[in-house]
Amino acid sequence: MTGAGVQAEEGVFLLLLVFVVVFAGLARQLKVPYPILLVVAGLILSFLPGMPRIGLDPNLVFLVFLPPLLYSAAWTLSWREFQRNFVSIAMLAVGLVLFTIFGLAWAAGSLLPGFDWRSGVLLGAVVAATDAIAATSIARRVGLPQRIVDILEAESLVNDGTGLLALQFGLTILLNGRTPSLIEGIGQLVFLTCGGVAVGLAIGAIIAWFEKWVDDGPIEIVISILASYGAYLLGTRLHVSGVMAVIACSMYMSRKSPEYMSSQVRLQATAVWDALTFILNGIVFVLIGLQLPYVIGQIVGIRHTVLLEYGIGFSAAIIALRMAWVFAETYLAYAVRRWVQKLQPDPPQPRRVFIIGWGGMRGVLSLAAAVSLPYMLPGGRTFSQRSMIIYLAFCLIVATLIVQGLTLPWLIRIMGLSDSGRSTQEEQEARRVLATEAIMHLHRARSKNRDTSAIFQELIDQYQHRLDAIPPEREHTATGRNLAQRNEAVLIALQAERDALIRLRNEDEIDDEVLRTLQRELDLAESRMHTGSMTFH
Repeated sequence: MTGAGVQAEEGVFLLLLVFVVVFAGLARQLKVPYPILLVVAGLILSFLPGMPRIGLDPNLVFLVFLPPLLYSAAWTLSWREFQRNFVSIAMLAVGLVLFTIFGLAWAAGSLLPGFDWRSGVLLGAVVAATDAIAATSIARRVGLPQRIVDILEAESLVNDGTGLLALQFGLTILLNGRTPSLIEGIGQLVFLTCGGVAVGLAIGAIIAWFEKWVDDGPIEIVISILASYGAYLLGTRLHVSGVMAVIACSMYMSRKSPEYMSSQVRLQATAVWDALTFILNGIVFVLIGLQLPYVIGQIVGIRHTVLLEYGIGFSAAIIALRMAWVFAETYLAYAVRRWVQKLQPDPPQPRRVFIIGWGGMRGVLSLAAAVSLPYMLPGGRTFSQRSMIIYLAFCLIVATLIVQGLTLPWLIRIMGLSDSGRSTQEEQEARRVLATEAIMHLHRARSKNRDTSAIFQELIDQYQHRLDAIPPEREHTATGRNLAQRNEAVLIALQAERDALIRLRNEDEIDDEVLRTLQRELDLAESRMHTGSMTFH
């Protein structure tokens, strides 16, 4: 690569970072989720005179952006909630993907010029999967109830794997002219999924074992970044799902991290990963908006008004398809549980079902999958539907991110949806258990250290105030030997709280979201102690 080429790429990268910072800051002022504003900004910037033409390389998305973003999103998934919502997640991540593909395979030939059922299968595979990046970046920022967030995030992660698998099947049908049998398709799905999970768990177990002997923030942060790329690349090299490998590795290491990560490392890693995912997310969403000139320029012979009609109609049809599946599947599952299994499940709430259907946003993965489609078919024929597939995928991404993303907060308000309070109740109960455990350990430690009993009693009193919901307002200071003794006593109490917190998580009394919230408070408390300004959280 020439020096001029390197300088040009450096300039483009710096320009993208400037866009991300400026428009993300503006989004915060406008109280709009920043991915939405970044996409809109990219659309506007793409038409400015002198704007560099920045194309979207699918290899850049699949090999550079996707692994760490999947890893970061999977880290925050709650294993308990994943298990509890597994049926709903599977019906969305597998059932809805197949429903979308078959629906487009059946309808594309009559609705889109030049399309047959094979092109419809490819189009369905490209747009079927919701996007983990969009779900993670937007869902938590618009006040969605936690259970809906859990379902949408898990769906978007799992269906990345099923969507890419469907794309492989579609390309096999198109390029080889052979349709895999049902048994072959199911077998390959099981092999790719289970193989990917096995690879991810193996890498996670090895790293978790190794991390027990490492307590260095920068090293552990680099290891976590390498884990995301390593799981993805090893999975693809072994011809299994790299996406599932990353998800499995991240969820396993997230589950084990309270046991091998120190408080200082956790705080450092959280800050680094927050910054990294923000940068990658921001660049991805700006790139989506900047692709409009490329997308429009590839289609010839069709008027822009007709293209606009196709884009709007296709986006509306996919959104309606998802809504139909979500409502039908939810009420069918309820009927089966009640009338066939003779159970007494809670009836579905139409408002929540609607929000799950409305929350299926697409992102850069769909566009990268579309751009990765071949230009030429066997025999030297041109794949003429490629440009239209890219255009329709782009329209659906913009429509779901902007229309659905902007209307979600408004819909949540008018529907009266708010978190059920489950997490808040679990958090309060966890605080009670943690304070109780700390008091018990402090009492035992006081009985063994009579000469410092006053220090232990002071801490016991403070924890008792917390237990009685009376927040401590004064800071306690000490110097010299008393400070060292007091710090030792505080560490005993904090470790007791951590042990109790992990036990509650392992017993499924709290989910991982509550664990991370309280664990961060404990880490911050220990950090303040090390800097000499200890106050109770």
